[in-house]
Amino acid sequence: MLDKPADELVMEDGHVVGVRSGGETAKCKMVVCDPSYVPERVKKAGQVARCICLMNHPVPNTKDSASCQIIIPQHQVGRHSDIYVCAVSASHQVAAKGWFVAMVSTTVETDKPEAELKVGLDLLGPVEEKFYSVADLYEPTDDGRESRIFVSKVFDATTHFETTCLDVLDIYKRSMGEDFDFSKVRHTLEEQE
Repeated sequence: MLDKPADELVMEDGHVVGVRSGGETAKCKMVVCDPSYVPERVKKAGQVARCICLMNHPVPNTKDSASCQIIIPQHQVGRHSDIYVCAVSASHQVAAKGWFVAMVSTTVETDKPEAELKVGLDLLGPVEEKFYSVADLYEPTDDGRESRIFVSKVFDATTHFETTCLDVLDIYKRSMGEDFDFSKVRHTLEEQE
């Protein structure tokens, strides 16, 4: 049932047993989803401000690096949240040759979210185009063990995916009842046989 809307989570005795799309229902033992599928099972936990920037040069003072990750510590700029800067280039197959894409993000703390990104934006040098956005942050209101509906958090301000990876590991533990065992991960075709 790829590329179909999820119209309803089918419940029996307090836990999910299927997902309905139009006249079809896919049976299941659990659902793992993001908050947009179950707005009644999440609560707003804040907001994140982001600015995606298009540049025709690398980030200054990075020795012309094709990519970089900069974290501006909260205390350095008198905030409660860090400011994150991430830049990538054509060498990552995300921009045309000679172009760079940078993202500056932080957790919103004031009624002027664009201004909260200024310290990070100032590190980029001249920017050809900027795209600002503010998005709500949601987190699940329960752990999903009873309903068998395991809801992720949404992407926060971090640009290095640490919190997202921790969320995935947490969902795995809640849904499977045990920690993910990284020692079982196979890295080569020979290991998989």
